[in-house]
Amino acid sequence: MNISVLGCGRWGSCIAWYLDKIGHQVASCGLSDAPEFIQLKNYRKNDYLTFPDSIEVTDDLGYAVDRAEVIVISISSQYLRSYFEEISKFNLDGKIIVLCMKGVEVATGKRLSQVVGDFVDQSKTPVAVWVGPGHPQDYVKGIPNCMVIDSDNQEVKEKLVNEFTSELIRFYLGTDLIGSEIGAAAKNVIGIAAGMLDGLGYTSLKGALMARGTREIARLIKALGGNEFSAYGLCHLGDYEATLFSPWSHNRMYGERLVKGEKFEKLAEGVMTSKALYKLGQEYGVDLPIVESVYGVLFEGKDVEESLRKLFLRSVKEEF
Repeated sequence: MNISVLGCGRWGSCIAWYLDKIGHQVASCGLSDAPEFIQLKNYRKNDYLTFPDSIEVTDDLGYAVDRAEVIVISISSQYLRSYFEEISKFNLDGKIIVLCMKGVEVATGKRLSQVVGDFVDQSKTPVAVWVGPGHPQDYVKGIPNCMVIDSDNQEVKEKLVNEFTSELIRFYLGTDLIGSEIGAAAKNVIGIAAGMLDGLGYTSLKGALMARGTREIARLIKALGGNEFSAYGLCHLGDYEATLFSPWSHNRMYGERLVKGEKFEKLAEGVMTSKALYKLGQEYGVDLPIVESVYGVLFEGKDVEESLRKLFLRSVKEEF
């Protein structure tokens, strides 16, 4: 299968490497002036992996789109709309779009598949999402994991799972696109909260954070029309180890360094996602105490320690 992976960052490069490894014809496409693209183009490697000669590296977006049966997109979620303004100039009929990023558009509150739906007829250009746990640092060492592919198109979903599954990544068929997308986006916000706890020396509270975070996001998924049990699957709770505990988690690292007063230069999707989820919670009347605490610290200047203390010392209530 001819696959083009748009985006050359940590996860985009890993996806290209993985899909090539399991036998697909892969092109990795990035912006010509982006440091991560230049590194892959000139040296065919980055901080995480090395590209074999079989992967084509290009900055020609039109070529990458034209050659592909499947277009995998892995960029910052808040830039998806502007990026698709460029992609949609090309003929996308008959191609499958797979979104491999986790977020909610702040300006509109839309899930990422809905953003793409503003540009394409999904009966002609079906859209799927690829979510779940995993880090490039583990995959390149041969450490396996499980992930999820979800879509409103059952045939496309089954095709992608069959084509992408290997001994390294076992894919499950998602059954709730709303839950898969919201759960995947929200785990990054919980990851920032986990990093804040690490920075304060409250790591033992991460167990409580996991239990309450999952329940909180389940409420939001249900309010948005999804299946609340999706929060307990691979898209959210199943991704907590990689997001709340891993030293490689950008969102956890962001939260920890924020508490310590240190800068974190890499992308932490949970920052803007906290803003998007906060707005959704207000709009749909859903109690989201963890999201609200993270949002308050990041966007309203609230004190981290005070916010987290209040979070875990709330008024007495039943657990369920």
